[in-house]
Amino acid sequence: MDKKKKTNFQELDQKYYLPTFNRFPITLIKGKGSRVWDDNGKEYIDAMAGIAVNSAGHCHPHVVEAIQKQAEDLIHISNFYLSKPQALLSEKLTTLSGLNRVFFANSGAEANEGAVKLARKYAHIHNRGGTVISFSGCFHGRTLATIAMGKKKMQEGFEPLPKGFNMIPFNDIDAVKEAVNEEVAAIIVEPVQGEGGIHIADKTFMKQLRDICDKENTLLIFDEIQCGMGRTGEFFAKEHFGVQPDILTSAKALGSGVPISALITNEKVSEVIGFGDHGTTFGGNPLATAAALAAIEVIEDEELTKQAAEKGEWMRKQILNNKPEKYGIREVRGLGLMIGIEFEFETKPLVSRMLAKGVLANATAENVLRFVPPLNITYNELNTVLEVMYQSLEESVI
Repeated sequence: MDKKKKTNFQELDQKYYLPTFNRFPITLIKGKGSRVWDDNGKEYIDAMAGIAVNSAGHCHPHVVEAIQKQAEDLIHISNFYLSKPQALLSEKLTTLSGLNRVFFANSGAEANEGAVKLARKYAHIHNRGGTVISFSGCFHGRTLATIAMGKKKMQEGFEPLPKGFNMIPFNDIDAVKEAVNEEVAAIIVEPVQGEGGIHIADKTFMKQLRDICDKENTLLIFDEIQCGMGRTGEFFAKEHFGVQPDILTSAKALGSGVPISALITNEKVSEVIGFGDHGTTFGGNPLATAAALAAIEVIEDEELTKQAAEKGEWMRKQILNNKPEKYGIREVRGLGLMIGIEFEFETKPLVSRMLAKGVLANATAENVLRFVPPLNITYNELNTVLEVMYQSLEESVI
């Protein structure tokens, strides 16, 4: 009897999927905790966590159980009707954030689009223009409006772009003062820039942003898509700065891998929204909200926020204490387990070498190696990640 021919998934992907991802040549089929396996049985430590998504690890049993149970009862009903997990998640996120109202969507970009939409509705009611200010190095998504807020490279070929966006230098309060006028509806900022190379906002800068927005009746939006949900050592990164935004967006780790995002607002913003002003078909469905509730329970019950703070500090110290200049390291940045290592050279080849040695990492901003592993990754696994990084560096740097 002929053996069944093994399916070549890479060939299927190259033949049928839109060629927009420059994928690595592996096909992952299983994950558990901080480990994943490919279809050849090779095991990897995942120091990327699906780009800061799997903060509770792959297939955490509590999240899996919640998804399975909810899938047996009710998966989707539309937002003409209320589900129990959506109501409970709304209460949980407003309590954790200190804000008042929430709207659920499906992705970070969709949440940020919603934030812009709400900000402009607020501005129009208060006789202001609709311009939204963003900052150099930012990343808010891949839709037309969110790339209009971002870097030029991502805008090329997609013109004409939506109008009403103005990018200014990050951490430059004088540039903010010069840019804000009656035409500005909102300022959107990542407390910690992820795709931009793990750059942290200055605490004074964030407080001054709040002061300016209060004075001008301009809304302050915090994009916590990547830096939220415990990753920086606080449940929301805003806690590091002692600043409360008018709107906060969350996604990625919120659903522990199930697509869901949240747009959380204070009362003065929510008051301007009426029936039919915004909507979604899938956003906040029972399955996604049940997964998010379980993910938050894991973060709280296992004290993953505390683990992120302690492990991140340990990891940064290990790198800084191991002759960083020897390996071409310029700077180590980060909060919690959101770490960026800036090198003197491009880091994509380094990531490929680490992949071959069984570690998944990420290159961003040309010369930054980004680590955003599961928050419950063990110290032994983190040590292996660093050992593999140094072994890979020694192959090319030394």
